[in-house]
Amino acid sequence: MNTLGPEPIHTDRLTLLPLRVEHAEEMASVLADPGLHTFIGGTPDSAEVLRARYERWVAGSPDPAESWGNWVVRLRDADCLTGTVQATVTADDRGATAEIAWVVGTAWQRRGIATEAARGLVGRLREHGVHTVVAHIHPDHAASAAVAAAAGLSPTDRWQDGERRWQLSIG
Repeated sequence: MNTLGPEPIHTDRLTLLPLRVEHAEEMASVLADPGLHTFIGGTPDSAEVLRARYERWVAGSPDPAESWGNWVVRLRDADCLTGTVQATVTADDRGATAEIAWVVGTAWQRRGIATEAARGLVGRLREHGVHTVVAHIHPDHAASAAVAAAAGLSPTDRWQDGERRWQLSIG
């Protein structure tokens, strides 16, 4: 299944660029704040670790029923990377479901970048026939909940690994 092609996604201020291994160096700086891991755990990764992860992600899912879409978020006016968005799309009997995630570096937070990027991603998923968009958000992460709501997702009563499932059903 190839639901998501490697095309850029353009929004008012952003270009979501298909992830490349070469983004690892700049992204290591963008994601260097340990505070970004408050709700997801772990610690910031080095450029070397990110390079290895990005190589796996760029290669794509080994499961033919699953498609990985990974983009870096570029703020056009500043000409810099500010974060990432991703979608894991799985085929099902209705078409496709996408689980999405986003992260924006601390220096660029509170500017609406995550919201704009998530909306752009959801728009692309709509264009590619995805019928359900899902995100899992820590119950104390108000900023991510606000991004999910702004992208059209609503909280459900389902939980996974201590995170609430948010969902958008499309058509």
